[in-house]
Amino acid sequence: MTLKEKIQPHVRYWDCYNDEPEKYDHTNKLVKIADKFAIEFKDWCDNEGRFVIGANTTKELLEIYKK
Repeated sequence: MTLKEKIQPHVRYWDCYNDEPEKYDHTNKLVKIADKFAIEFKDWCDNEGRFVIGANTTKELLEIYKK
């Protein structure tokens, strides 16, 4: 399953001004944001994450990266 297929069911945008669903599909924009984050996080892990003491899992590294 692709990232787009995983995200698609959860993307719901509503036009508050016209009280109807928006005509633009925001899924591709969200996928681009997720791709960019994944690449930046991987680069950070490669460059700085390996020097973090006490973090052995990707989840622990992610928490440190967010700070």
